[in-house]
Amino acid sequence: MTKSELKDFLNEKVIEYNNPKFVESDPIQIPNRYTLKEDIEISAFLTATIAWGNRKMIIKNANRMMQLLDNSPYDFIINHKVSDLEKMNGFVHRTFNSDDLKYFITALRKIYCSHGGLEKIFEDNVTNISTQPAIHEFKNTFFSLNHQTRTQKHIGDPHKGSACKRINMMLRWLVRNDNTGVDFGIWKNISTSILSCPLDVHSGNVARKLGLLKRKQNDAKALLELDNSLRKLDKNDPVKYDFALFGLGVFEGF
Repeated sequence: MTKSELKDFLNEKVIEYNNPKFVESDPIQIPNRYTLKEDIEISAFLTATIAWGNRKMIIKNANRMMQLLDNSPYDFIINHKVSDLEKMNGFVHRTFNSDDLKYFITALRKIYCSHGGLEKIFEDNVTNISTQPAIHEFKNTFFSLNHQTRTQKHIGDPHKGSACKRINMMLRWLVRNDNTGVDFGIWKNISTSILSCPLDVHSGNVARKLGLLKRKQNDAKALLELDNSLRKLDKNDPVKYDFALFGLGVFEGF
């Protein structure tokens, strides 16, 4: 397959999957329920945080988180009392448990009350070629309060070799405006051109079969390699190909 043929093939798959039907079976349906900017970005962050494993279970447990936050995540986070956190007891998604959720709620309030919110931290720390430095700075800021060491594993750090699949997915949701009703595009000050593909086992395997990625591990180095390949196909919106890679892997068993 030539580069031109590959681009045409992937563009067709983007059109096939980057449409409202995609939302029906994807965790992005959780933030899709909200209209307030802060509710969208907080629910996107929390949903992306637990986005590994069975997709139906991800959606079920993300729903449960929103219920625990009274289906008004921003209001709950800003106005909750310490005693309100007790109702988080018993929540678990794989290794993400109630203690982790309680810390995330506490840290998010600090983010909004002292740092200008989620968007502010990211837009202040991106470069003109990458969002990865912003992810590193976000993690440092997020874990600036007292916390259990184990909770840190739920946010990747590109400086430590992580591909940061879940945070990159959240950034795609919030930054990219696809005009199709899937990605939100509510963060206006970060360029779509610097977004990174949410690299996981599905997108990684498909990318290797298509010659877009050679590195075997799904780590930060592989992410950079894949980003470079996708930006050659579309320098302005490279992460749109996440729909193609994911769809080919999950829905078509490519």
